Amino acid sequence: MTSSVRPRVAAAGAVLLAAIAGLAIAPAGASAAGSLTLPLGDQDLTETRSAQTLTDGVTLTRISRGTEPAPADQINTTTRGPWLINVLTIDPKQAKGYVKATYGPDLAKTEKTSALVAGAGALAGVNASFFTFTASQQYPGEPVGLGIYDGKLLSEPLTDPAETNFVIDAKSNKALIGHVSWTGTVENKKTKAELPLEFVNHPPVVPAACATLTAQTDCTVPGDISLFTPEFSAATPAGAGIEVVLDKKGCVVRTATVRGTALVAGQTSIQATGQDTVKLFQTLAGGCLDTEIALKDEKGKKLSLKDSLYGVTGRGLLMRDGQVVEQPTGGSFNDRNPRTLAGTTKDGKLMFVTIDGRQGVSVGTTMTESAALAKSLGLHDAMNLDGGGSTAMAVNGAVVNHLAGAERLVGDALVYVDAKYKN
Repeated sequence: MTSSVRPRVAAAGAVLLAAIAGLAIAPAGASAAGSLTLPLGDQDLTETRSAQTLTDGVTLTRISRGTEPAPADQINTTTRGPWLINVLTIDPKQAKGYVKATYGPDLAKTEKTSALVAGAGALAGVNASFFTFTASQQYPGEPVGLGIYDGKLLSEPLTDPAETNFVIDAKSNKALIGHVSWTGTVENKKTKAELPLEFVNHPPVVPAACATLTAQTDCTVPGDISLFTPEFSAATPAGAGIEVVLDKKGCVVRTATVRGTALVAGQTSIQATGQDTVKLFQTLAGGCLDTEIALKDEKGKKLSLKDSLYGVTGRGLLMRDGQVVEQPTGGSFNDRNPRTLAGTTKDGKLMFVTIDGRQGVSVGTTMTESAALAKSLGLHDAMNLDGGGSTAMAVNGAVVNHLAGAERLVGDALVYVDAKYKN
């Protein structure tokens, strides 16, 4: 479901779960992630659950609803299912570890969810943000929206209100679900001249009217201004425009009249295209720059970019303050698809849910069905993360859900590390 615009058989599942070491099986029932009967399909469908304790305060619940495979031409319409659902529940009051977001070796590349979980030394995790995705693009893993990692804003939130963000403090495991806004500016320390930033770690676009100009400083059409950090990739995006590299104090290291360079730890760069190249030069005026980035939640409260803060981007708020949010209908995004959900209960538990789909053994959920499912699982606030072919949950390095094809490369993941958080 990922896009540049921004979206097993039961025996096989049993074998896979048996291979996961150290799982204690708890009795199935209402305590296993919400109510016993899910609001999916006809009321007479057979529903079974099994819950496994992964470690203190962390359980994996597998839910199967419906028994007869769906005909291929009825996957999006059948009321008989079936559905295969995995629920990872983390109780911060009992768990000894923490939840964070991870993107792998660099932000612009993609990795499998299972590799991201293993690479982070995590016990379990799910795919997270919507990302650029298109394999032919140079930076397919770039988040399409908010990306906060280790307290650094590495991708700015969109202004589109449909973007929903999951933000968590790894130190407390307290999560916020909603739309985050941002502002970014660079200011000349000496002259106090300011220039607004438009993007963070996103390639600026050269205006079509100025694409053939030798020097972008001759362009009279507004372009873009982007901030880049070493986490983005081995090199910043190349192309027409200008690029100014700054040291950790914000002072100029070098200036180039074309874009594309390697950054080392402590450095950042600002790229500009179109008429904004002139604005950047004017703002510099021989001085050093302060870069200011501020985040706010939906209520206007400032979010402090401390080391323990992490955030990812989704699309679609499902539950707010215990109430189901009405969902749009029609269109492929809102139809039945594999889904990955994130949510919190009223008493602070965290849940990450995968719903398998686009298969006879599991048909997936619409956005409306996803919201109803979130409520039935006991979530107080919940949101839709990237889904479709991206939907994956991994435990101890192994994928535990039934994928809709081969495991897809994704931009980032939300993972649980079973160790005390350290700065």
